[in-house]
Amino acid sequence: MSCFPGIPSLRAAARCVLVAMAGAGAFTLAAAEAAEPIKIGIIAPMSGPNARYGAFANKGAALAAKEINDAGGLLGRKLELVSGDSQCVPAEGVAATQRMISLDKTPIIIGDVCSSVTLAMEPLVEESKVLLVNAASSNPDITYKAGVGGFKWTFRNYPTDEVRAATVLEYAVKTKGFKKFAVLSVDSDYGRGAIKFTKRYLPKYEGAEILSEDYYKDSETDFRSVLSKIRRSGAQAIILYGQADTTPIIARQMLELGLAGKVALVGNGEFNTKETIAAAPKVMNGAVEAAAWLPEVPAPRSLKFVEDYKKAYGGEMPNNHAYTHYDTLQLVAQAIRSAKSAKGEDVRNALAAIKYDSPMGVVTFDDHNQAVQPMVLLEIVDGKPVIKGTITTKVDYGAAAK
Repeated sequence: MSCFPGIPSLRAAARCVLVAMAGAGAFTLAAAEAAEPIKIGIIAPMSGPNARYGAFANKGAALAAKEINDAGGLLGRKLELVSGDSQCVPAEGVAATQRMISLDKTPIIIGDVCSSVTLAMEPLVEESKVLLVNAASSNPDITYKAGVGGFKWTFRNYPTDEVRAATVLEYAVKTKGFKKFAVLSVDSDYGRGAIKFTKRYLPKYEGAEILSEDYYKDSETDFRSVLSKIRRSGAQAIILYGQADTTPIIARQMLELGLAGKVALVGNGEFNTKETIAAAPKVMNGAVEAAAWLPEVPAPRSLKFVEDYKKAYGGEMPNNHAYTHYDTLQLVAQAIRSAKSAKGEDVRNALAAIKYDSPMGVVTFDDHNQAVQPMVLLEIVDGKPVIKGTITTKVDYGAAAK
């Protein structure tokens, strides 16, 4: 058949019309798809006791979406966020994920703040071939199960509890010169997990040892007997992974027992808050913790984020979850640009190979789809939190098998 003029065939002409109509239809469909916004889901607790974290997460993501859309969008399309409430409950998080997949048709989801929810989401997104990029959960199991661990559709742009423990230990030994440690951590999966990972990395440092190991219940308020034992042990530092409301109590009792200036605190227990420092400034002096991000980070783009966030939300100071969701959406946007596609599989492949220049430093992903990224080291100096730099720690997956 020829579709060129001058060929006197009605049958050929009819066929040409059909081909032209089909081509026009395909073009119209492609144009319609191109005009549709790119949907990205945000699943976080928007109700219940953890709702404040979800509010920060959504605000951070919304700020990133506005910046992206104001700059022309992605691939000539606007970015549209779809929000889902997990309530920090696994069943609710799975239900919200299912609605996004089935009803909203979102090819990419960012979530959840709570590790238990993220762990429950992993099998569902794997089965549905929807890309999940986590921005705030710290349970190491998420990473061990992802990438070569099995769930190829899950990525995480957030440090794990294992990374935090290894980072704090490295700074405590190499920079502070501590070798003798005592453990006093909350009796929970988080507290015990952090110590498990500390022990995993401890053999890297010759002479480093744990002299005593104790855990406390959430309801405990008297730590004098344990602190007295620690004082007698000769420990240079207490490894503390605990609750924010308990740290000031421990600090005051350390002051009572004469441990101020003799035994330091290292770990994570919101050492940098005004309330904690004010409880016992002499004890908190020299306390060390690691964080994914802090508003005081002096990097220009990080400081700009803080100012833009405050301007957008009536002077409110962003927290860690606001930043990590802002940053993760920017990361996903770069992957979409690199892939020249918003399809989940294309973006997944782009993420695996990405070298993302975040406000905190360069981010890449290992073969478990875990971000290799800097963590901020914070030390209390003369009653004020001072950023001492960053450390990038890679997960030692081989150590877990030993």
